[in-house]
Amino acid sequence: QVQLVESGGGLVQAGGSLSLSCAASGRTFSNYCMGWFRQAPGKEREFVACFRWSGGITYYVDSVKGRFTISRDNAENTVYLQMNSLKPEDTAAYYCAADTRCYTSCTTLTSDYNYWGQGTQVTVSS
Repeated sequence: QVQLVESGGGLVQAGGSLSLSCAASGRTFSNYCMGWFRQAPGKEREFVACFRWSGGITYYVDSVKGRFTISRDNAENTVYLQMNSLKPEDTAAYYCAADTRCYTSCTTLTSDYNYWGQGTQVTVSS
């Protein structure tokens, strides 16, 4: 069983930074894909960033390119999302997700991810 636990959310002013963490446990993640998604009130959950744990291309949604960075610590089985130059429109609950059936590159589809964390709230004030 895979468990994902996010942390690091909070309230920040526009232009500020936050770093989210996702602690993964339960399996060896070297062949998985990991993603960050977000969901604002009244909106659908949307893709933010992803990568394949064993390497390869990292993908970002256009709205966060140049501002957000997804990374990992192999020893700690932890995925990070560094968020800089935050904007009020980044306000959302942020979710970490794992795709244990990922054989090539990660995807942007929520339906491809079969494990999810509980989410952590990020609020950016103007």
